[in-house]
Amino acid sequence: RMFYTCGPNEAMVVSGCGRSPPLMIAGGRVFVFPCIQQIQRISLNTLTLNVKSDKVYTRHGVPISVTGIAQVKIQGQNKEMLAAACQMFMGMSEVEIAQIALETLEGHQRAIIAHLTVEEIYQDRKKFSEQVFKVASSDLLNMGIGVVSYTLKDVHDDQNYLSSLGKARTAQVQRDARIGEAQFKRDAVIREAHAMQEKISAQYKNEIEMAKAQRDFELKKAAYDMEVNTKKAESEMAYQLQVAKTKQRIEEEKMQVQVVERTQQITLQEQEITRREKELEAKVQKPAEAERYRIEKLAEAEKLQLIMEAEAEAEAIRMRGEAEAFALEAKGRAEAEQMAKKAEAFKQYKEGAMVDMLLEKLPLMAEEISKPLCAAQKVTMVSSGGSEVGAAKLTGEVLEIMTRLPSAVEKLTGVKISQVTRLTKLVRY
Repeated sequence: RMFYTCGPNEAMVVSGCGRSPPLMIAGGRVFVFPCIQQIQRISLNTLTLNVKSDKVYTRHGVPISVTGIAQVKIQGQNKEMLAAACQMFMGMSEVEIAQIALETLEGHQRAIIAHLTVEEIYQDRKKFSEQVFKVASSDLLNMGIGVVSYTLKDVHDDQNYLSSLGKARTAQVQRDARIGEAQFKRDAVIREAHAMQEKISAQYKNEIEMAKAQRDFELKKAAYDMEVNTKKAESEMAYQLQVAKTKQRIEEEKMQVQVVERTQQITLQEQEITRREKELEAKVQKPAEAERYRIEKLAEAEKLQLIMEAEAEAEAIRMRGEAEAFALEAKGRAEAEQMAKKAEAFKQYKEGAMVDMLLEKLPLMAEEISKPLCAAQKVTMVSSGGSEVGAAKLTGEVLEIMTRLPSAVEKLTGVKISQVTRLTKLVRY
């Protein structure tokens, strides 16, 4: 067979070669390659579940038994729910699927009974059914099963708690009936003769006993109500305490999540700082170090050049100094030699040497004599008429001063210049 079909209450799943993910068909037909593909079926029938919870303690600790009827089925029209149901129930029978759904519903039914009182369950069955339907549907939908309906069938207990709830009302009705009857009888007795007084007294005694019984009943009922209210208050306080603890744990988890997120942000910031430091080192520090190295090398080369130039200059200065010293030494030796020769000549020609020196200094003396005249800006000359006038007069006066020098030299040294003219020529030679 290569073609397979199924009814609307069944789904087919084809897997194997070329079917990834598997193909799911609810109510239809499909072509299947033999040997390389496989077909499986899953039922979509509605399952009726009798959800029974025996002796479950309510919020006030009263054990009761609850029975509910639920209708469930695998949702074949929803692909996601059908895929979830195939993953969980493929290969199971309807009985096995029903058992899993029944256990899930019973667990939620028990949990809801534990959070309610007997009065809330018994008096508002619709509210109880809606809560079970809402809570159970969320879990069963994750399995691919939809809850079609849920109804509360029966509520009973083994402690006669439910029957006790009606006794108070029954006793009140009976009491009112007895009081009315007594009043009617009392009025009848009053209207009758005093002969009925004993009967009335008996009736009063009966009423007193009834009042005592009613009083005892009311006291017991009050004590019971106080105990019930105490348990209820304790249960509510425990519930509020649990809610506060749950909120505290949630806040702690949130704080831990924030700490983790902050730690990751700090780690990312540190990595970004490291990256920027490396980028700065690659773009700025390394080129700066290379430039510094180049500048240092250039400075060292310039320093070496300056040192060599200074050494060369110092060597040139030293050599110039040595040359100048040698020249000065040679000049000094020549001058010394000349002076020695002059000294020797002066020693041999004493008077002639002196005259020679005087003759050499005569031009200087004439220059010094004429300096005052050269510095004068204006010269006014007055003639008496018997002598020369003008520049000739000034020249003659200078020459006259010069002619007086031989007599001054003779008076100072005792040497006559005219007598030593021949010796002067010899000294010059």
